Amino acid sequence: MSKFQCIFYIAILLILLNSGQTLCHTKGIRLKISRGKLKQSTINMTGTQVSEQQFMQWVKFVGSLKHSVFRTAKNKLFPSNTIIVDKNPAAGDFTTIQDAIDSLPSINLVRVVIKVNAGVYTEKVNIPPLKSFITIEGAGADKTIVQWGDTAQTPGPRGQPLGTYGSATFAVNSPYFIAKNITFKNTTPVPPPGAVGKQAVAFRISADTATFLGCNFMGAQDTLYDHLGRHYYKDCYIEGSVDFIFGNALSLFEGCHVHAIARLTGAVTAQGRGSALEDTGFSFVNCKVTGSGALYLGRAWGPFSRVVFAYTYMDDIIIPKGWYNWGDPSREMTVFYGQYKCTGPGASFAGRVSWSRELTDEEAKPFISLSFIDGSEWIKL
Repeated sequence: MSKFQCIFYIAILLILLNSGQTLCHTKGIRLKISRGKLKQSTINMTGTQVSEQQFMQWVKFVGSLKHSVFRTAKNKLFPSNTIIVDKNPAAGDFTTIQDAIDSLPSINLVRVVIKVNAGVYTEKVNIPPLKSFITIEGAGADKTIVQWGDTAQTPGPRGQPLGTYGSATFAVNSPYFIAKNITFKNTTPVPPPGAVGKQAVAFRISADTATFLGCNFMGAQDTLYDHLGRHYYKDCYIEGSVDFIFGNALSLFEGCHVHAIARLTGAVTAQGRGSALEDTGFSFVNCKVTGSGALYLGRAWGPFSRVVFAYTYMDDIIIPKGWYNWGDPSREMTVFYGQYKCTGPGASFAGRVSWSRELTDEEAKPFISLSFIDGSEWIKL
């Protein structure tokens, strides 16, 4: 029996054993733990206390696991080939990033570095699923810019709207992707409140084990589509207005600057975890949140949405409630939203919704290191 099957059957067993009880995340009493066991038995416990006990068991379970729903990562970091992209044909191998990608074998199994010299590259880029181990390296995030201006309602090749998925300026569908020192931009302006079809993705990552170092992601609504897989963002700048970091990946954002350009109300995240068995979520560690408008830390796009902010500075743009249930009160019982040792005028937990959580040291531990994304397997900085 595989590890995944074991975890699946354990999860089903836990659900059956506790089918008559409701799980929730509240600010209520936390039970003391001694040598890994809760001191208080479930006899004569309130529903809230039982929920707290089950929650702590879940935290310890998550913290002790490798994310076994993902394959063991085997990255290739030593480059076997370097390609130069430059606006000047005489200075590089190609003048567009897409041409450089198209030049690679349809099944790529070695690390290829594509160095993109300074300039603004107005093109739509797509990396197909079997072209793995690609590194895109700019001359600096302020010097190398890839931009396009599609939205969800832009007509595609067959006349049908592209949709949010297809609107991305730069789309990656292959594993072991690395981006360094480059800006990905969707030039669509901030949409008016209530506008339909204005989702405009700057970057979409739809594959496992991707690393982003010193990159900028710039757009308005739905800037960074963190679609699926395990991802690491280090020292990146992410700008947008509404749900501008969204998707259902398992991602760690470390030392990143999140900047809102909302006119009125916006949200940093819309994490799409759809069930208790999905091992996904966003964790922001040592980041800062600044900008304009009034901002939620997250909206519950998925009924089991999971987001944590730790050691993060929050400007006064954060709405005191912090989180929004997407208009569905039932999601308040299943989402996991937490803060840990955050600072700044927007970080006060006093006004947060009752179904979010101010984490203890033990509760925060699984979310604040590379182990959250099995990073020791595939990240070498």
